This record gives sequence, structure tokens and C-alpha cells, in this order.
Amino acid sequence: MDKKKKISFHLDTPYSAAAWPQIPPKDQDIILELLCSLLSPLGHYRSQHIHPSKGNRAKKRKRKEQSNSETAPPAPPAPEIQSYVDIGLSCVSRCLQKTTSEGLESSSLRDGQKLEELPASRFYSAIFVARSGQPNALSSHLPQMVAVACKSHPSQPPTRLVELPKACESRLCESLGIPRVSCIGICVGAPNSNALVDFTREHVVITKVPWLEEASDAEYRSTRINTIATAIGSRKKIRGRST
Repeated sequence: MDKKKKISFHLDTPYSAAAWPQIPPKDQDIILELLCSLLSPLGHYRSQHIHPSKGNRAKKRKRKEQSNSETAPPAPPAPEIQSYVDIGLSCVSRCLQKTTSEGLESSSLRDGQKLEELPASRFYSAIFVARSGQPNALSSHLPQMVAVACKSHPSQPPTRLVELPKACESRLCESLGIPRVSCIGICVGAPNSNALVDFTREHVVITKVPWLEEASDAEYRSTRINTIATAIGSRKKIRGRST
């Protein structure tokens, strides 16, 4: 017996969707090894000089820890790479937004004047995201933000957006010495990052968002309506229900 079908309608944007750059697994493995090698000094520093929080303790124990910390020698300065690395999806997103705003302000000042482009206070050479192949609402905005940030600073080499398998998260956490990480941004000029940046620029294509050019044409596009046929299951009978 054929099941009844129900037609459902979904509204969609008429513009082309932004796609993540496709990277072969072999290149992903090489990028992961280079990235972990670059970040390993941070993990070593945290394991030696930064102790993770264990929650609230009694006041007496806090006083004792404070007295011990006064006599303990000060920790050495953090590795230089720390100031060039942003960790966390929120931190990277805020930096991309700030980079775009600075580029737009710089372009508005140059309108009608022969002024050079103002350098960005913080510009990424590459962004690494550990995610699964399925669409993820938490990181789906990154291709658009990366493309707009690069477009606002044409004098800078385009930022590469690198998607890594979700299984790589444990390796990155071990290298950084933190319990969880999903997004890492490496800024331009990071020390000892030439091998990673050069390989990434050579094997990862520039992130492109077609709808940016499509929207600039100022051409009317009707809303796309997707029709999906779904099967309707038979209604289950409730036992013990009085008629």
C-alpha cells in the first residue's frame, strides 16, 4: 500500500550559497601537523606555569595559596606566538568583524582623496576550524565573514579558511593545553609560521562568496521556493483509550 505524501514548502535565498574550500585528506594531515608544531610551545607553557582552576575553595585555603604564591618565583613570559593566536569561535568572529569595519572606514576616508589603505590592526593569514562535514549553524557564517574581511583589505594576502575533521580537535587541545577548541586564527607575521602559511596558501583556495557579486548587480531575484514531498506514516492507535 502506497503511503500518502505531503508537500511541504521551504523559502530559500535566491543567491548562491557560500561553500567551504575543499581540502584533500592528505593536505589536511600535513596542515594539522604543521599547526600542532606551531602551537606546541603554548601547550608546554600552560602545562608548566598555568594551573587549571579547580573551582571555589574555603577561605582558609585561599589565604594559604595566596601566601604561597607570594613566595613563589614569577612565571617567565609567555611564548611570542601567543599574541598572534586567537582561540575560540567568538574571538575569531569579533576580530573578523573589526577587520571589516576598519577596512570600510579606511575606504570611506579614501573616497575622493589619494590616501593609502590603512593597515588592519589584526589580520588573519589563516583560520582553522575543526568541524564535521555536515552543515554547522555555529560556524556557517565564517565563509561570508572571511570573504568580506579580505575584500575590505585588498592589499593583504587573502585569509585562508581551513576546515579540519572533527577528530582533530583532541590533537589541537593537546597542543594548546586546553580542554576544548574548535576555531583557531593565526595572525599575519606570527613567528615560525612561514611553513604553515606557505603550505596553506598553496593548497587551500581563496574563499569566495558568489552572492556578494550577484547582489552588487542590483538585479531583482525572486525568492526561491523549494518543494519537498514527505511520506505520511499511518496514525498509531492508542491502546486502552475508551471509545
